[in-house]
Amino acid sequence: MESDKPEGERLQKVMAAAGVASRRVSEEMISAGRVRVNGKVVTELGRRVDPTVDEVAVDNVAVQLDPSRRYVMLNKPTGVVSSLKDEHGRPDLRRFTDDYEERLFNVGRLDADTSGLLLLTNDGALAHVLAHPSFGVTKTYIARVAGVVTPQDVARLTKGIELDDGPIVADKARLLERSRDSSLVEIVLHSGRNRIVRRMLDAVGHPVNDLVRRQFGPLHLGTLAVGQARDLTRAELGELLTISRQGAEE
Repeated sequence: MESDKPEGERLQKVMAAAGVASRRVSEEMISAGRVRVNGKVVTELGRRVDPTVDEVAVDNVAVQLDPSRRYVMLNKPTGVVSSLKDEHGRPDLRRFTDDYEERLFNVGRLDADTSGLLLLTNDGALAHVLAHPSFGVTKTYIARVAGVVTPQDVARLTKGIELDDGPIVADKARLLERSRDSSLVEIVLHSGRNRIVRRMLDAVGHPVNDLVRRQFGPLHLGTLAVGQARDLTRAELGELLTISRQGAEE
């Protein structure tokens, strides 16, 4: 619901508190019609909003107004399970989440023997949209596989493979490099099925030796070292929130 109550805060003040820009620049953005509140363009500087209820977007990119929300990118090492408490006593995500005051949890999972990008957050609504395959958020994996991958193998990945739990199709697949006894393959897909990349590549005759998730939706691992974590940038968060809000509306 929109909030125009006197006890609400002025929009430009809320934007400044969220780190969008200074109040003065925020006022210019509002006057220029670049700001939306609950999907509607707002140009009046006296507009008041409730940061806990109203949704604000600048240039159609969502802004997080709730300072209690935390969003962390982790480059998960191999050997760590995607759980906050492993019943078998294996290394889990607590070694990373314990560094934060907020109670963070992982969005989706990576196998213990897969490294790469894992998002940690305390935003349940965003996590639901990003983790559910029906919303089409893609993930990009780089796999070092056994054997020489051929163009025919790549074509099978994108045309579809029948697995024990049903068919699967890669959104994209390409061969990055190959040597005499191994190949490097990039696969993009939005499925969240268990060990799906490994099973797909095994099905085309190329077992995975090493697997890294490099991208999750608009997030790129970049130069983040294995075992390191960082807060998302404002731009990264804006893209994620935009996806989340669009998914929630569908």
